Formats: sequence, C-alpha cells, structure tokens
Amino acid sequence: MFGIILAGGSGSRLWPLSRELYPKQLLNIQNKESMLQETYRRVLDIIPVEKIVNVTNIKHAPNVKFQLSKLADNPVVISEPESKNTAPAIAMSVKYILDNYSGAKNEVVFVVPSDLKIKDTKNFVSSVKDAEKLAKKGYLVTFGVKPDYAETGYGYIKIGDEIDNGYKVKKFVEKPDSKTADKYSQKDGVYWNSGMFMFKPDVFMKELEKYVPAIYNIVNRFDFSKGDHIPFTDFENLPNISIDYALMEKSDNLAMTVLKSDWLDVGSWKSIYDVSKKNIDNNVKIGHVLDIDSKDSLIYSSSKLVATIGLENMIVVDTDDAVLVCDKNRVQDVKKVYETLKQQHDNTQMVHKTVYRPWGYYTVLAQGNGFLTKMIQVNPGQKLSVQSHNHRSEHWVVLSGMAKVVLEGKDLILSPGHSVDIEVKAIHSLQNPYEENLQIIEVQKGDILDEDDIIRYEDMYGRV
Repeated sequence: MFGIILAGGSGSRLWPLSRELYPKQLLNIQNKESMLQETYRRVLDIIPVEKIVNVTNIKHAPNVKFQLSKLADNPVVISEPESKNTAPAIAMSVKYILDNYSGAKNEVVFVVPSDLKIKDTKNFVSSVKDAEKLAKKGYLVTFGVKPDYAETGYGYIKIGDEIDNGYKVKKFVEKPDSKTADKYSQKDGVYWNSGMFMFKPDVFMKELEKYVPAIYNIVNRFDFSKGDHIPFTDFENLPNISIDYALMEKSDNLAMTVLKSDWLDVGSWKSIYDVSKKNIDNNVKIGHVLDIDSKDSLIYSSSKLVATIGLENMIVVDTDDAVLVCDKNRVQDVKKVYETLKQQHDNTQMVHKTVYRPWGYYTVLAQGNGFLTKMIQVNPGQKLSVQSHNHRSEHWVVLSGMAKVVLEGKDLILSPGHSVDIEVKAIHSLQNPYEENLQIIEVQKGDILDEDDIIRYEDMYGRV
C-alpha cells in the first residue's frame, strides 16, 4: 500500500489562527504535535516512510519537511508551484508513485487529508484494511461517517447495495445547501464523506482520463522518474477543482466502507469547540481568558488577556493582529472574511505577526516608513540560510543565547548585548550551534522591506 498525505490547504475557515503562509495543518492547537505530524504518525502505523508521498504547496514545503523530519528520515515531499485543489494534487502524487515505484499499479493508494482528528487507531486500521479489499477489486473507495447533525461543509454519500466490507455508492453530493444537508443528515443509508479515499493507481488514472481529461493529459506529461520538479508552465493550466467535484460526483465506480473509528474534520472553529474539553458552563477556554457568565462558547487567546461577559453560543479568537467574533452557527462564513481580506491584499490573511520557519520563528514588533523591527528566535542546532539583500541593511542585537554570525566569509561569535551591522548586499547568515535558544532584535532599514528581498546561496532546508 502507498500513502498520499494532502498537506497543501489554506485552512481559511480557521482564520485568524490559520493563515495562507502558515495554515492549520502546521499548527498545534492544544497538542504537542501539529495536525500534519499527527496524521503522518498515524499513516506510519500502516505504511513505511518510503511509500508515503506528502504533497504540499511550495510556500509550505520547508515547514512541512522540517516537521516531518522530526518523525522520520528522508520523508518524501513534493511541492505544487501553486495551489490547485485536491484533484490535481492527488493526480500528480499518483503519477509520482507510478514513475518511481516498480509494480505500483498492482498495489493500492490510500489518500488522507492532514487535518483530521482520529484517536481510535485500532478501528482506523481495521477500516483501512476493509477499504483495501474493495480497492483491489477495482473500486474508487471512500470512507463514510454517520452524520450526527446537518453540516454544509461536508460531502454526503448515499449508499446502495451491500458488497464485501462495504456498499456500492448510489449518489455522491459535495457540500449541499443547508436544506439538503438537513434532509440527508436525518436519512438512513446516508453518510458524510470523511475526505479519505483508496484506489488502485491504474483505476484512478482511467477514471481521471474519462471524467477530467484536462487533468489527465497534463499530469501524464510529467516525468517524475528524473526528479520531483513540476514545470509551472504546465501546472498553471490544470483546473482548480476538488477530487469530490472532479470524480466522486461523476464516477459510477464508487464504493464506501464505514469508518469504524472516531473522526473529526478540523475545518472550522466549531470542530475545535466540539473536540475540546469544556467547563461546567459548556465553554472552551484556550489561553489567557477571563470569563463571567458565558455559555456554550469558545474563547481563544494567543497571548493577551481576553475578558468576556455573558456570551452565548459564540466564537471569540484573538491573535496578535486580528480578532474574530462570530455566532457559532456561522463558522462556515469565516471563509468569506478570509477571501475578502485576500481580495483587498490585506496581510492579515497572508501571515501572522509571528511567522514560523524551519529554524525557529520571528515576530514583527514595529513597522513604519523605511524601517521594520523583528524579534528572531533561532532554535538550538539551527541556522538561517546564507543570504543577501538588495534593498535593505540590518542591525542585529543579541538578547539571549549565543549567536554565530557569518559575515562576508568571516565568523563572529556574539554574546547578549553585542551587535553587528549587515550592509546592503553583504552575504551573511545567523546561526545557533549551541544548546540554548538564541534571541535577537533585528532592525531593517531600506526602501523595500519584505521576504522577497532574499537571495539564498546555501540552505540546510533545501530552499535555494
């Protein structure tokens, strides 16, 4: 069996915690590991590391590789040049498997999103084995979850005749309106689509050629036997469409197995509320929160104190640069806020004030005309790329820890209180080869102050 983990989503319904450059699958909300890491660990129980393909957006690839490298050596990560939804991502991953593994067409592929919460591993594995038997018979297999309320954010599966380990699918409806969702959720023989799929690679490609030739014809031109490079000129012509709309609503070769384990799609703030521990008033409080007389609400603070009084059925989420307040019944509309900010080119859709990198993180402290100030933390044993900037100079002051600075080929060791100037176009790197966290203040000056003004020469995270 092969595995494909989909790790390229934007997580728009979990804004303002999830941002385009650091989406929900990379976050760890009330957990020690991110949702991506939890998913990878779960799949590793079934499939060896060399047969798991992780597909993500090129913007997320360094963080995806870094997080997965904590769990396994040399995880396979392929990067889309831009986001094109799940159908192209899965098609591209299947082509990668066919090009790189002899005999792959006779095995099966298990596709799983990176944002699912599943605790019952034993029954999860049992369900995967049930699906494997159906996939080997030539079906496109989906995993069904019995609905317990009307949800417009999920696909619905209407089952037909019973077959070994599952059912034939009579109808697949992706994200219905509220009236249809309410009707489906009360019917017998109707299930939520879990977002997980299984199939033989050759069966999938035949269905793709039949129903979405626009994807099949382009992906078939990719040759991953020579490397994992994806030509942008071809990729940009792929249609932006989900696997649900592309194949599942059209194919007459679908089967469903019932998912025996627990399951939660962490796609909205309501799902975070549902899975979290609640107090006597049915509230979920995360972070520095003071509440008086609220009920059935989620209040989240990333840092500062959030005080609430008399709320009922509400979601409140506070981050450094944005606050979300909404009725818990309207969490699906958070995506509209995200999309509006994107249309307005507002950075609160794109990035946090605190931005996580494979080497640590930085927080923007102040910004004005011609200057930007950051606090940068470099984790033990990590280092920034060897780089230069065409439009800005930098001044670094060490706050804590010890800094190794490589500047124009010379090594400098700086202790707390010491500083160094980085001139425009100077080749430099900030490194922490020590056992304690390194924190510095960076003051940038120049006419262009953004992350695009970086020329990389060497990088331990493969970003050159």
